[in-house]
Amino acid sequence: MIKVLHAGIYNTVQDQGRPGYAKWGIPVSGVMDQYAARLANTLVRNQASDALIEITLGQGKFQFSERTDFCLTGGDYSPKLDEEVLETNRVYTAKKGAILTFGKRNYGAISYLAIPGGIRSEVVLESRSFSKGITQNRLEKGDELKILRKQTQSEQGYARIGMREEHYHSPTLSCFRGPEFDQLNEKQKQRLFALFTLSKDRNRVGYRLNESVENELKPILTSAVLPGTVQLTPSGKLIVLMRDCQVSGGYPRVLQLSENAISALSQKVAGEEVSFEITEQKNG
Repeated sequence: MIKVLHAGIYNTVQDQGRPGYAKWGIPVSGVMDQYAARLANTLVRNQASDALIEITLGQGKFQFSERTDFCLTGGDYSPKLDEEVLETNRVYTAKKGAILTFGKRNYGAISYLAIPGGIRSEVVLESRSFSKGITQNRLEKGDELKILRKQTQSEQGYARIGMREEHYHSPTLSCFRGPEFDQLNEKQKQRLFALFTLSKDRNRVGYRLNESVENELKPILTSAVLPGTVQLTPSGKLIVLMRDCQVSGGYPRVLQLSENAISALSQKVAGEEVSFEITEQKNG
């Protein structure tokens, strides 16, 4: 078991989500940063689909009820196991009763705690991912998370994997033209590819950007949207939809982020700068 001593701002159990249920209005959900989550599962020799604990802004405190291996990836919030300072992207063994805490931010916004065998939360619609209205919304103080009992290994039994620095520090987000992109005039397109800063108004549904794009486009008929869809609102503000987004919307869809860009954006905090860059699709 892993016991939640402090639930934090918005900590959840996530896996690769539940694609294929959009016709029932059910969001994909799943890990915000697929790169960091897959790295964590690789380090503890899990399947990519195994569930992890997603920790937002370093807010959380966890106790290991039994001896187990674990690792942390994603955002670095100066983690400690009891009084031992930990590194990200490295496997450690926690003793029974050991407490994991977080402190000063070094980089990133979301961290992942992976355990060999994954977190054994309830499976709903083929996924263990928490999602509002479908499962438990978020972790609460006192929650006890089941884990698969596995024999711990020596550190030499695990690989070490270096992280991609640009994933956390580059402002550039690769994307494709959205369905309504060609309705923009040249002035709007120029502004669209300038710098933006992230608003404080951000959650698993979507991230708002502070700056505006002059908007004279008409609303569209309600149409399909996906994680990574960039919507242009009537006020000229942009919303980048994230993993818990709705399945349809009526704002023009001017861009569509790549999967890597969605993950990179999830690691930005309010006030950080981002810019969009079109990735040309190759034929054949």
